Amino acid sequence: MNGNTAKKIEVQAENNARKNEQYADPKKWHKQDTTWALSLFGTAIGAGVLFLPINAGSGGLLSLLLITLLAYPVMYYSHRALAKMIYASNSADEGITGTIREYFGDKASIIFNIVYFGSIYTIVLMYSVALTNTASSFIVHQLHMPEPPRAILSLVLVLGLIAILNFGQDITVKVMSMLVYPFIASLLFIAISLIPQWNTSMLSFSAVSTASTGTGYFGTILMILPIIVFSFNHSPMISSFVVKQRATYGIEATDAKCAQIQKVCYIMTFVVVMFFVWSSALSLTPDDLKMAKEQNLSILSYLANELNSPVITIAAPIIAFVAITKSFLGHYIGAFEVMRDMIIKFGKSRGKVIEEKTIKTIVLTFVVLSCWFVAYTNPSILGLIDSLSGPLVAAILCLLPMYAIQKVPVLAKYKGKMSNVFVIIVGVLTVLASIKSLF
Repeated sequence: MNGNTAKKIEVQAENNARKNEQYADPKKWHKQDTTWALSLFGTAIGAGVLFLPINAGSGGLLSLLLITLLAYPVMYYSHRALAKMIYASNSADEGITGTIREYFGDKASIIFNIVYFGSIYTIVLMYSVALTNTASSFIVHQLHMPEPPRAILSLVLVLGLIAILNFGQDITVKVMSMLVYPFIASLLFIAISLIPQWNTSMLSFSAVSTASTGTGYFGTILMILPIIVFSFNHSPMISSFVVKQRATYGIEATDAKCAQIQKVCYIMTFVVVMFFVWSSALSLTPDDLKMAKEQNLSILSYLANELNSPVITIAAPIIAFVAITKSFLGHYIGAFEVMRDMIIKFGKSRGKVIEEKTIKTIVLTFVVLSCWFVAYTNPSILGLIDSLSGPLVAAILCLLPMYAIQKVPVLAKYKGKMSNVFVIIVGVLTVLASIKSLF
């Protein structure tokens, strides 16, 4: 970015800030700050947290303690890094892709789109598996019916969900938005209702503890980093968040105001999620959590099958199904848009204009066949997170912003901070965990 562009951004932001006199002092907390903190809070807690207790507790007390120590700093500093990268961009309202194009050019934005699509679509595939397993488990354990053929069940679920979007995407998006806070409330409800089930088996290093298997602290960190990065990721929300703060408070105050709002949001997120994680882990044993991992179930489905609690038995799988459905649809919409843009650009590079109907047919065919195949084959959900989703998200959330800070002149003031070193280490170790999981 050249100096004229940066100056233009500064002037525009300052003019907008003057129009919002009620927000004149960025150091004070305003009503809109509360709104944004709650919005980030709602998007930071998704269906990914349903798999967090399994990795957190299956390694015994060591992994549970380490995930508690690392969750907040990983979540806070990685998303702060992304916000720093975006704040000076004149194309932030176009999302992260627009920022990458402005900083590094068209070729870099194409590469980013491919990586970004991979990070989103692996999540779509993962949730296809999770939905199928949740539905199958509910049919067998709660409805006491024979297990349906997996090929038929997975196809019906995938077709049903995509049909919902095709016949009413706007309504579906609104309904998904309305479900955010009820889902968080349901997590708290489940966590509180599990308190009578707490036991002390998790408070000692059990036979399945990573410490006793010789992997030690480093091996445990490699095991838990991908799920932490994945579970708390809400990078698509950061662009609109930064743009709004820049327009309201001016470019000079944007960084401090973003940090203030993010800190409040992430403290709330950390408290809610870790309460749910600890409550779930304390109500089971490390062996139970290993079994949940082997059965490829979310923690709610496993709790419903194992605990003698009518409330948990009925409520938990329904909450899990709704939460995973919401996340599947949300990521599918994102994946659809990225695929659509990539197909259009590919056609233009060949001098062709591809009709919208053709694009939709190509995308839907690819999505249905790939999701059906993956859901039928039932790969490990946590394995997909470790080997694909976690590292791809880490590349976007951790490594990309750090590279931009080093290479883009307007971001030079963020060089040399200790938090940068932490974010780089998190990104590199998450990618290493992916390599390790392949062997």
